[in-house]
Amino acid sequence: MTSRSKGRSRRKKSSVRGARLKLRPIAIIRSTIKNRKEAPKQGSEGAPDAWLETNSFAARGFEGISAGDELFIVTWLHHGRRDVLKVHPRSDPQRKLTGVFATRSPDRPNPLGLHRVTVRKVEKKRLRIGPIEVIDGTPVVDVKPVLSCEPGR
Repeated sequence: MTSRSKGRSRRKKSSVRGARLKLRPIAIIRSTIKNRKEAPKQGSEGAPDAWLETNSFAARGFEGISAGDELFIVTWLHHGRRDVLKVHPRSDPQRKLTGVFATRSPDRPNPLGLHRVTVRKVEKKRLRIGPIEVIDGTPVVDVKPVLSCEPGR
């Protein structure tokens, strides 16, 4: 590697550090959960199924998803506070304040949620998924399959 290429890579790294990132929602969640108080802490704690409605530009990207598939849904937890770095785990004030990155709190500098769901039904531009513990109107920023031992995805 030449000194010139070393300098380039250093510049790239430093320019990423302060960069602003843009996310474009690919879908939105339509849920019976209307506010944070109604939402369970985890999907496995009584969360309902919901509809994932795709945005038109991304609809073709959902081709190949079938009922029964397991997916990771990455959401933007738009009601989360972004100025929080410590929380009481599970919102329990009896528990010691903990760094937010050691918890699943929706309050964090970049409020991304990660949800493992099962596809219940596939319609033209929407998926019935669940269980998922997010508020109605939550933006979806990515979807990834849960990989099994099978090759091919």
